[in-house]
Amino acid sequence: MANHDLVLRHGENPELALGQNHHDFGQEDHGLGLGHSHELGLGHAHDHDLVLGQSHEHEHDHDLGLGHHHDSQLVLGHDHHGHTSELALGQGHDEDPHSLDSQDHDGLAMTENHELTLTDTHHLDVDQNMDQLSLEQAHELALQPAHDFSHGPLAVAPVVQSRKMVVSPEFQLAVGQEFPDVMSCRRAIRNTAIACHFEIQTVKSDKTRFTAKCAAEGCPWRIHAAKLPGVPTFSIRTIHDNHSCVGINHLGHQQASVQWVANTVEERLRENPHCKPKEILEEIHKSHGITLSYKQAWRGKERIMAAVRGSFEEGYRLLPEYCRQVERTNPGSIARVYGNPDDNCFRRLFISFHASIYGFVNACRPLIGLDRTILKNKYLGTLFLATGFDGDGALFPLAFGVVDEETDENWIWFLSELHELLEKNTENMPRLTILSDRRKGIIDGVDFNFPTAFHGHCMRNLSETFRKEFNNSVLVNLLWEAANALTVIEFETKLLEIEDTSPEAVCWIRRLPPRLWATAYFEGTRYGHLTANITESLNSWILDASGLPIIQMMECIRRQLMTWFNERREASMQWATILVPAAERRVQEAIERARGYQVARANEAEFEVISPHEGTNIVDIRNRCCLCRGWQLYGVPCAHGVAALLSCRQNVHRYTESCFTVATYRKTYSQTIHPIPDKTLWNEMSEQDQAEERKVDIIINPPKSLRPPGRPRKKRIRAEDRGRIKRVVHCSRCNQTGHFRTTCAAPI
Repeated sequence: MANHDLVLRHGENPELALGQNHHDFGQEDHGLGLGHSHELGLGHAHDHDLVLGQSHEHEHDHDLGLGHHHDSQLVLGHDHHGHTSELALGQGHDEDPHSLDSQDHDGLAMTENHELTLTDTHHLDVDQNMDQLSLEQAHELALQPAHDFSHGPLAVAPVVQSRKMVVSPEFQLAVGQEFPDVMSCRRAIRNTAIACHFEIQTVKSDKTRFTAKCAAEGCPWRIHAAKLPGVPTFSIRTIHDNHSCVGINHLGHQQASVQWVANTVEERLRENPHCKPKEILEEIHKSHGITLSYKQAWRGKERIMAAVRGSFEEGYRLLPEYCRQVERTNPGSIARVYGNPDDNCFRRLFISFHASIYGFVNACRPLIGLDRTILKNKYLGTLFLATGFDGDGALFPLAFGVVDEETDENWIWFLSELHELLEKNTENMPRLTILSDRRKGIIDGVDFNFPTAFHGHCMRNLSETFRKEFNNSVLVNLLWEAANALTVIEFETKLLEIEDTSPEAVCWIRRLPPRLWATAYFEGTRYGHLTANITESLNSWILDASGLPIIQMMECIRRQLMTWFNERREASMQWATILVPAAERRVQEAIERARGYQVARANEAEFEVISPHEGTNIVDIRNRCCLCRGWQLYGVPCAHGVAALLSCRQNVHRYTESCFTVATYRKTYSQTIHPIPDKTLWNEMSEQDQAEERKVDIIINPPKSLRPPGRPRKKRIRAEDRGRIKRVVHCSRCNQTGHFRTTCAAPI
């Protein structure tokens, strides 16, 4: 009898089989090479289980024979002390290791020279889930003619994805099976290859026939399908369904294309667009057993999301029609798009909803904050934001601008659009207070469009720069206290405290004009708002919106505003007080403090308020002012003003600014931001509205600048973190800084 070798194959199906010829083990040597680096492990054994264990009892060669055992357990020993390991199927501890009972093993026999060897490159891992070893199946464990090992051991490539033998009926192919067309036929064969963990190679593919074979060298699997006459139906004519390959020796799968990934996870992405590529990889591995690259999962997700939300290019192309829909569904709104006159590439977009315009002009404080955020989508761009503040202190977005890049020219344009918006909707332009980071473009834009406005410096940006310069949290806190000081005396006191800690810091501060940032010197009214970091306040949803196509981004913003207006309008209907909650709390705190004050009245309007800790303050209730300046700066009576009002039995709530009343707050959100129909209905609605129909001839192309390579930052850097010094890392291997031991490249 010819020599035979024992070939082990493993896959996801835990059942392993011996070939059909297991009845005739000859007396010749059956060698299998086993290297030193291979671990064979198996969990708990049952009847007919394959068990791999380890032996520590022998110093040299170990005989592993075949004998009778009532459980017919196959035990593979691995010696840690000797040089050679041999195969033994024994009868417990008492039987002859070289004998095999024919009644239980059908005449299986193996001499003491039968050696079991595996190559160095092949790792076989068998876990506790591999429960059964079947002796009737021939695909997982087979006996085949031996190869010549005289020139060295047989090298077997590592099997990363082992071939599956038992698959779902939907992936089984049979002769005579029909498909509607050639694409359906190819798709079915591809799905079968993925499910069974083997790759196919197309031999011939045209309009009338399709032939493919297994991509593994020497594997006999082959399939042929042809078109039926007179119909587009394809039918499988022949199929050789046997494999000699063991699986795929690399990650991924040749047939698992990006489109296949997209089709596989399409339903999940439609339900949860925020599903991450890592989660897609886990789902595909769990359901199909194949391991793909992160990039392939990311590309598959992007392909589906482009189909769901539209492509970035389509977003720019539809911008003119979108602006028209904004103005049609929300009358009084402003929506304008501008392109480059040479090539119609996108340059600028300005949108402000009528509900926001009405609420700001009629009910908000004359205070505007300017900020911007970098877009995270395919094309470079910047989102400009102009935001007011409602009576309760919450942000009240007024206008949005999208530009191809942040430049001084674009900031001037944005502020000119904002000026035109306010001028068109007010009889008398209010004297605004504007907060920003005071970059050159904003300064020029404010000076040109709002020459009478008070333009203050955003304290968040100022403190960030200060932190970078001195990196001292105590000094930063003192800077904030100086900025919040209501009087010049308090301001100078704080600067003296800073000077005691760092003379250089106080010199740095004095170079800044205090009228631009210090409350004690600022000429306008900020109502306690010192910062304009709008995007940090809106970070929870503006971050996701900034990565979408431009129309989807604007729709996300509109939808958020629509929700805010409705929620705040309904919430205000439940308020039973005269003032909004924030102002009501401030008044109640002032009333508590005023209980310990002494009040002397000079005339019908002027009072002298004496405090044991604060000294004397003069209050004028007619002009609504106090010597401490708290009443003037916040619009709500201070504790001294409250003491004076209570002494003459006046209603404190009547002496607050009108913007803090519940009635004005309700007026702020009285208008509605209406939904915009889906883009598939735009043409139909334009045709129905014949009176306003106008042809949009302009086509906007995407900007020329693309996002640079690399993963974009998904988290906005908070202002207080930008100046923070990074921790210096130290390598314990070479004693150098700048890297860890695991990444050290220094020679040993």
